[in-house]
Amino acid sequence: MSRIAACFEAGRSQGRKLLIPYVTAGDPQPDVTVSLMHAMVMAGADIIELGVPFSDPMAEGPVIQKAMERALVHQVTLDDVFNMVKTFRQTDSETPVVLMGYLNPIEVKGYSEFASQAAEAGVDGVLIVDMPPEEAEPLVVALEQKSLDMIFLVAPTTDEARIRLISTSGSGFIYYVSLKGVTGAGHLDTDGVKQHVEAINELTPLPVGVGFGIKDAATAARVAHVADAVVVGSALVRLVEANAGSSEAINQAVAGLLADMRQAIDAL
Repeated sequence: MSRIAACFEAGRSQGRKLLIPYVTAGDPQPDVTVSLMHAMVMAGADIIELGVPFSDPMAEGPVIQKAMERALVHQVTLDDVFNMVKTFRQTDSETPVVLMGYLNPIEVKGYSEFASQAAEAGVDGVLIVDMPPEEAEPLVVALEQKSLDMIFLVAPTTDEARIRLISTSGSGFIYYVSLKGVTGAGHLDTDGVKQHVEAINELTPLPVGVGFGIKDAATAARVAHVADAVVVGSALVRLVEANAGSSEAINQAVAGLLADMRQAIDAL
């Protein structure tokens, strides 16, 4: 069983919903990331989603686009991200880490080599925004050979046939995108999220994490009512940007919001 699957199983057995924060690796500079990952775990994160900097992040809104630009100023590469995960693993062998990014750097490296290096670094899963499930089999196979989970996105517009395909092709969990549009956009309709998550649960045994539009503890708690996990990204990345001059200030600000979310989720 993968670390991700074990994490969800433990959550279900304890009646506990998971909290999955996203930050961009190398933002605002490379030496901040590992310390921030540890701070997020201490604040209650169950799984960490680490964004791989990319020059054309088509799914991201302006907040995460700017974060990737800040990381790319320091020329943060996929290999650098692997090294960050390796360093994190020196003192944390339990918290699952998911890399979220885009296909181009993986294509350049090659699927087998990417999977080998990711597994060696201590990565647990991969979410590739621009890899459609219809074309994902070679990558899925390469990841499976290294016991890595391939996580797919499901949108409000995804039909039943595609959800079934994603369920059979993917593993770990399904990431439900709660809003039409890019990260950080729009107002979250939790009633609509509930209906969609219930429909997804009818079609797959995989846990469902919900992301996009979760900005505060109250929203996180409402989403946790209907999902197995709450994914929060842009709200945290805003805090990284606002406190970019101090690693300690970044850790405190991000950990503070996550702790509030953790408390609100656990109070359900």
